[in-house]
Amino acid sequence: MERGRRKLEHIVHALNLEQKREAGFDDIVFVHQSLPDIGTNDVNLSTTLGELSLSSPLFVNAMTGGGGQPTLEINKGLAEIAKECGIAMAVGSQMAAVKDAKERQSFEIVRRVNPTGVVFANIGSEATVDEAKQAVEMIEANGLQIHLNSVQELVMPEGDRNFIGALRRIERMVHAVGVPIIVKEVGFGMSKETAQKLEEIGVTIVDVGGFGGTNFARIENNRRPTSLSYFNDWGISTAASIVEVSQSATSLSVIGSGGVRSAFDAVKAIALGAQVVGVAQLFLKVWMEQGTESLLELIHEWHKDFRLLMTALGTRTIEELRHVPLVIYGQTHHWLNERGFDTKVYSRR
Repeated sequence: MERGRRKLEHIVHALNLEQKREAGFDDIVFVHQSLPDIGTNDVNLSTTLGELSLSSPLFVNAMTGGGGQPTLEINKGLAEIAKECGIAMAVGSQMAAVKDAKERQSFEIVRRVNPTGVVFANIGSEATVDEAKQAVEMIEANGLQIHLNSVQELVMPEGDRNFIGALRRIERMVHAVGVPIIVKEVGFGMSKETAQKLEEIGVTIVDVGGFGGTNFARIENNRRPTSLSYFNDWGISTAASIVEVSQSATSLSVIGSGGVRSAFDAVKAIALGAQVVGVAQLFLKVWMEQGTESLLELIHEWHKDFRLLMTALGTRTIEELRHVPLVIYGQTHHWLNERGFDTKVYSRR
């Protein structure tokens, strides 16, 4: 199947997929602070991601592109919103445009609409250094996401079956591309072992892309004549994955994504160790079903909720939020303890 048609199928399935509360955020409870000693006007939402400075901890995570006019319109609309709200944005995989110049415009529109914003390019771990550079140059990107999607590829009827050499290819891109590299999972979570391997080769930013968000195994199974159902519940929850990465590869900057459905989820992701939170399916669904004004209103409400929640916790900055006391319950607690993480470091800090 041609890439463009596959891109459109992914969008349709992603929008129709039932969204469950599987990301682990319901297992996280903050320790109440009766004397926060700040006001909402004291809260500063700016943050850093590696060497990048961002005005908000929220960003529009990678979704699409390379599917002709429909995906051009999606990226144009989301770029307009990112510009208006002052948040960063990532495009979907640009391999289609690297292979076919006619698809470039569906990605290039993002930089034309938002000429001074923070924009992330996106390419798969199968890419060469030259292909990675093309992706960055195509949209004058501030950073490059390299996505890891082995399970999606295995379930995809026309997907890859060979993942040999991915780490070495990523290492070459880290040293040659010239912009910060973000290694991103796509819904199956990132383990401490993976994070440590990436840290060793010089990666400085990872996006955990945890289980609980858009489930590409289920999407690809919906496209198959026979289902590989054992992959539908495969992965590490977003909450557990943030802890795995932030506690085991401490030099990495962490993006929390996967099933973030509210500002409350986003605040919890940061308190667990993320610096930035990516949202994809929810933003796309609101934009496509309710329009630009509704998505603008939602993001403004999330920023307002951030300030209220951070005031309640007595935290003036995103960095302070990353060190508030919290208690981890349920399946997330069980997973982390079985994996050798001491959850008391969160409750007693």
